[in-house]
Amino acid sequence: MSAWILPAWLLLGGSTLLLFVGLPVAFAFLVTNLVGAWIYLGGEAGLGQLVRNSIVAVTSFSLTPIPLFILMGEILFHTGLAVKVIEGVERLITGVPGRLAVVAVVAGTVFSAISGSTIATTAMLGSLMVPVMLQRGYHPTMATGPIMAIGAVDMLIPPSALSVLLGSLANISISGLLIGGIVPGILLSIGFVAWIVLRSAMNPSLAPATDFKHFHGWERFNPFFKYVLPLLSIFAVVVGAMVAGWCTPTESAALGVVATLVIALAYRALSVEALMKSLRGTIGISGMILLIIMGATTFAQILTFSGASNGIVEAITGTGLGPMAIIAGMMLILIFLGIFVDQVSMMLITIPIFMPIVQKLGVDPIWFGIMFLMCMQMGLLLPPHGLLLMTMKGVAPSTVSMAHIFRAVVPYVAMSMLLLAAMFFFPPLATWLPGIMK
Repeated sequence: MSAWILPAWLLLGGSTLLLFVGLPVAFAFLVTNLVGAWIYLGGEAGLGQLVRNSIVAVTSFSLTPIPLFILMGEILFHTGLAVKVIEGVERLITGVPGRLAVVAVVAGTVFSAISGSTIATTAMLGSLMVPVMLQRGYHPTMATGPIMAIGAVDMLIPPSALSVLLGSLANISISGLLIGGIVPGILLSIGFVAWIVLRSAMNPSLAPATDFKHFHGWERFNPFFKYVLPLLSIFAVVVGAMVAGWCTPTESAALGVVATLVIALAYRALSVEALMKSLRGTIGISGMILLIIMGATTFAQILTFSGASNGIVEAITGTGLGPMAIIAGMMLILIFLGIFVDQVSMMLITIPIFMPIVQKLGVDPIWFGIMFLMCMQMGLLLPPHGLLLMTMKGVAPSTVSMAHIFRAVVPYVAMSMLLLAAMFFFPPLATWLPGIMK
């Protein structure tokens, strides 16, 4: 038996087993790291190295956009400004089948451009719009599916905290990942709207046409210009500063926070209470992510020192399979993992193995990174443990069952799979925009 097989089973198998039995991600990797550091890094000296690695990991400047992106979203939600987007979008969209579901997708796309939290977007849209849609006769699958689907797209469209985390852990250009997610995110949103309109036109009982208040002239467009466009300016500040080359991702995130605070102040929506809630929410989420990063850094180093990383890389590249076949296998593994574990766990388990293979094959890291994000986005929607499925069940009325929620996401997961396949065979879908922005 090759020398690398035992440490690979101990480290990868042990961490995966702990995740499957329900131990929180950070603690699962802490236990694995303590055992691995003692065995493969030299006992007490290895534990000391673990501590030093942890300090270096969480003080990395490249991670700074994570709490800043989270803070932007927290401010917008706690000040109530994000809710104004729904009114602005709803007045503009009239005369289409499945109107409220279309409004949810368009509003969710706007939220994706101003908030980096998939859960917050899904929870807010679900609590506000699902009861209204059900009251107007929408089938539970038509009421919940679009909201969960567009919530998952939040991961692709900047600002995205998980894009920053992936870029930092995988050593991929963070600005490239943030900009590269824009085209796939918009394509998914367009596809979702097209499906809703087509499905509602074919079966009107799923989304009955109901009377609603019509607005005319300036009254119809006023909320859009008053709230939606100013909030979208945050997206313009964050992405524009990176595209122009004026700012690093960290500096762009800081500008985004400043723009968010200025807009909240301009609307007189920023109270001390809202600011404190936003800061507390940011600290809680960021602390959890940084604790996980501490474990990830040491985990990758132990895999390298034990010989497991090199052994696995050599075994895979030595199979004789072409680069595209190997990348396709990686995507299938990510989709499979998405059924059982959360997105951060997927990154921690696979990145130490996948990235050396990607580098050895000479694959474009941004193309691979965007496909990685696509697989994680699908994982949010895959039964039985998809995070957004649980979120929707928590905020939807009791008449919506888990069976409804599971059925609701099927067409949207299928569309995501089609886009992933298109991106696999036509990489410019992911690399074109970052390429022209260099």
